[in-house]
Amino acid sequence: MLLRAAMAAVAVTAIGAVPAHAATGPAITVDQGRTQPVFSYADAVREHVYVESSVDSDSDGRLDRVRVDIIRPRESGPALKVPTIIDESPYYDNSGRGNESERKVYDAAGEPAKFPLFYDNYFVPRGYAVLNVDMVGTTKSDGCPDVSGKADVLGGKAVVDWLNGRAPAYHDDGSPAVADWSTGKAGMIGKSYDGTLANAVAATGVQGLETIVPISAISSWYKYQRSNGVIYNYNYMSYLSRVIDTDPPAKCAAKRAQLDADADDATGNYNGFWAERDYVAGSLGDASKVHASVFVVHTVNDLNVKPDNFSVWWQALADRNVPRKIWIGRYQHVDPFDFEGRRDLWVDTLHRWFDHWLLGVDNGIMREPRADVQVGPAEWITQRDWPAPLARKIPLRPAADGSLGLLPARKGETAAFTDTRQSEDAMVADVGTATPGRVAFTTGELPMNLRMSGTPEVDLRISLDKPTSNLTALLVDFGEDTRIDWRLGQGITTLAEEDCHGDSTASDDACYKKVAANLATRPLEVVARGWIDAQNRGSLTEPSPLTPGTYAQVTWKTLPQEYTFKKGHRIGLVIAGTDSTYSREQATGANVTVDLRKSSVSLPLDLVGALINLPKGHKDWHGPKQVRLPVPEIKLY
Repeated sequence: MLLRAAMAAVAVTAIGAVPAHAATGPAITVDQGRTQPVFSYADAVREHVYVESSVDSDSDGRLDRVRVDIIRPRESGPALKVPTIIDESPYYDNSGRGNESERKVYDAAGEPAKFPLFYDNYFVPRGYAVLNVDMVGTTKSDGCPDVSGKADVLGGKAVVDWLNGRAPAYHDDGSPAVADWSTGKAGMIGKSYDGTLANAVAATGVQGLETIVPISAISSWYKYQRSNGVIYNYNYMSYLSRVIDTDPPAKCAAKRAQLDADADDATGNYNGFWAERDYVAGSLGDASKVHASVFVVHTVNDLNVKPDNFSVWWQALADRNVPRKIWIGRYQHVDPFDFEGRRDLWVDTLHRWFDHWLLGVDNGIMREPRADVQVGPAEWITQRDWPAPLARKIPLRPAADGSLGLLPARKGETAAFTDTRQSEDAMVADVGTATPGRVAFTTGELPMNLRMSGTPEVDLRISLDKPTSNLTALLVDFGEDTRIDWRLGQGITTLAEEDCHGDSTASDDACYKKVAANLATRPLEVVARGWIDAQNRGSLTEPSPLTPGTYAQVTWKTLPQEYTFKKGHRIGLVIAGTDSTYSREQATGANVTVDLRKSSVSLPLDLVGALINLPKGHKDWHGPKQVRLPVPEIKLY
């Protein structure tokens, strides 16, 4: 009862209304569904504490202490408790945060003077505390980086526990630090590794974490570094640990060696190491424990944190009816603050999201369409969910003449290639010309726009002359068009002009450079990509080599996409071996034979939406369940 009383609700005053029990002191003010900037940013309390975690990651005989830099309204305390926004990061003293790579800056007394990003400038005047947390093993925290393993995750969880009186914290002099200003309600936000930590802590089910906003975040480190047994990078976990750890190299050398050994690059299999770093269905936490609401932001062309990290997480949350919202862009690894033309909307949407989930403001955000989706360089739509609710899987089938259509190939038709190591550009070049390292199939010119929304699936019946082969499947849009050039600057150019969101001081301003989208006109676009080691076709934990000379079915999902194939363009399917653009693996040299009659690629197409603009009498209108794709002119010779 004493703990419950100490965590009494914050006083909130609504303009134009007198509460039944009006606050006599300072209060958070709400107008038109939004908290108002009534607290002084310049006078805010800037302090730090060290929260004690439950892990000793550097084996020094002491539990790791996590550095927490805090900024909160001067008025916050026992008489005015405020909610908390947390950005936990390993990057505060190395690569920095945001498009302008901001780092923390401290004053002469060692207190934080500059907090990266706009969260503090904007939300502190509106009655929030903002915490920049140094992940275990980084910046001013104890320990060794665990690359989102137990130490990293439980360090972040301890901060939420401290806000709720369940974990100890200390000042520099060793005296206890108590969050007597906290309501106990916290939200976590961050991009990339920061957002990954938000996913991970939410998956522990920790009480008090009311919402998370993971931006371009990992939900499964296996998916981040591997695809169905194909390894993207070798020894990556120790590499990343070195990047984020600014301690002397010897301190965590043993930990880095353990990371590489446990990751098991020798096989590429899923094991206990990856299960600990899996927040969808892992051993440390999983989606079934998530009670926080989740606002997902990701981009379909993010080839760093590949988009299956959001799609699988999103589906797991949906299966459990977790309150959620999503923005899906077309850039590379870019924060929504830097989506061209969306900055003001992003700040306002995030504002209303936190107000609703951390202060209980009824501002209607959960009654709005759940998904905002970018469908063109400057075009966004809203819909009630993602993928597009009317999307249906439509199988396209390859044939020996190089066509890709709705009918299966003739019995006995095959195509063959050799698993060689080649770039993605080489795989999609000159698809009308036969090459030994790939086979390619295309539709004819499309009679109308076709919108794909979701995750394509490849289903091949293959025979090898060796026990396994790496396989790559590429879904390609052949057609001249102007698209976001996400390969250049991740899709954006930083401009000289700034705009401001929040209040500023001489040490920490709220102004950031604007951006513009990079555009390019090209004859084709690789829309979806998928990779598999054929011996992992049935299991990621126990490989099953193929018997040379016999056929086996190999089925796998590509990365998800949100894309419109335009009228007059052609859809292409390219099947090849080892992809040198996204994998460091060597080719097996296996000769691959594909039984075309029993092979297909299924596309999640919003055909009902596409048919709205197609007259009923049109020769290609065959009812809402079927659209005829014309036979292509391009052949395989």
